[in-house]
Amino acid sequence: MDQWFHHGAGRLDKEGSLPNALSAGMEKEITMKKMKRLHIVWVSLATGVILLFSAGISTGQTEDVTFSRDIAPILQQRCQDCHRPGQMGPMSLVTYEEVRPWAPLIKTKVVTRTMPPWHLDKTVGIQEFENDVSLTNAEIDKIVRWVDAGAPRGNLEDMPAAMDWPQDELWRMAERYGREPDLIIKSTPWTVSAQGQDQWWTPIIDTGLTEDRWVTGMEVRPNMKGRRVTHHAVIYLQQREEPGDFEPVVDVPGRGSYLTEFAVGKIGDVFRENTGKLMKVGSRIAFDNHYHSVGEEITSQTELGIWFHPKGYVPKYRVYSNALGVQQAMTTLDIPPGKVTTHHAYIPLRAQARIENYQPHMHIRGKAMSMEAILPNGQVQMLNHVANFDFNWHVNYVYTDDSAPVLPAGTILHITAWHDNSIDNRANPDPTQWVGWGQRSFDEMYHAHVNMTYLNDEDYEQIIADRRALQR
Repeated sequence: MDQWFHHGAGRLDKEGSLPNALSAGMEKEITMKKMKRLHIVWVSLATGVILLFSAGISTGQTEDVTFSRDIAPILQQRCQDCHRPGQMGPMSLVTYEEVRPWAPLIKTKVVTRTMPPWHLDKTVGIQEFENDVSLTNAEIDKIVRWVDAGAPRGNLEDMPAAMDWPQDELWRMAERYGREPDLIIKSTPWTVSAQGQDQWWTPIIDTGLTEDRWVTGMEVRPNMKGRRVTHHAVIYLQQREEPGDFEPVVDVPGRGSYLTEFAVGKIGDVFRENTGKLMKVGSRIAFDNHYHSVGEEITSQTELGIWFHPKGYVPKYRVYSNALGVQQAMTTLDIPPGKVTTHHAYIPLRAQARIENYQPHMHIRGKAMSMEAILPNGQVQMLNHVANFDFNWHVNYVYTDDSAPVLPAGTILHITAWHDNSIDNRANPDPTQWVGWGQRSFDEMYHAHVNMTYLNDEDYEQIIADRRALQR
């Protein structure tokens, strides 16, 4: 399953033992070269003496890393999706002239791994993802050396061809599927005032389906102007479920089961082979649009584009959505003034399952979140830890086919959430306030959006065997 924008694996036998240990993915710390001190070079000329300032790097060293040959390709692959004209990035990073003034800041952002937005702790847990936009250590080293060398441009002939970005009004997944969405459902419009507090618009729209259909992919997009005021748009599915079915609900009363979401860092979902989400005849879509004012009155509308499997096709597995921890958060979240708090949620697996993704969700005071698996034999396995949660980015970490944790029935998923209500949190609007659960950005919450696929015995055992073989 992919995340559209937006490892070691948990390989367990049915008794909960570990046939192979989860790779910690430990990476060496980046060795930073110290800035060489400014040298004064005296050059004697017939007409006198000229004082030159040198960065202490020879001409050959300066040309070792250039924008045209080395840096531009990195920016194209890792940055320009947001940092180009008309997109959400605060500056364009397409041309040398645009990038050069920001070189020192770029160095700081990449060394601290603030950008690109990928907030996982790279020293623990699974490290293989379908949608990893993080920089490698080698890429960071190139950028550091380029900036330290004075950010040379290099040979224009070395510049890669400009990226051919899709038009903003196009469906991004259309290229993947070779067609426009099979079904488009639109929320009714909402006009966001120029000034005011957060606003929510939660219309419910009939799907119009006259037969059950299986979803293979979904994309959510606000209209162009609406993207300025849409913090996120959560999509819920309302339909009757069969008694005894696994509970595919996000546990938000009156809304339905979580289906997908638009947020900065995520625009939808693509499901793995032989899987999908089921939309039933007579089902309805409940939009949960979270808006904020930007100083201008803007009318926003959210669209949900759906790609179906062919009519009559029934995938082997149904994917179920969960918001792990939301029930515990709604009843127990308590953040005193000036404190850093830790809260826990425990969710048992009633059947053996593959975990498809991990998407932490908190608000402004959110600091970090981890997801662990407590196995039936008592072993604890760290799946992933987001060490530097950023409310401005809702990154969905999508596991690869070979890294997605496969866990036995009886496993308990343990969510740990940290919130920082102290003065040290620069994003904290008021560290003197008590904070509890709530929908506003100034309120708090915590949960992890996780898709699960429940496996039969044969496939469960086959995945375990295949992964063991890869370790030999």
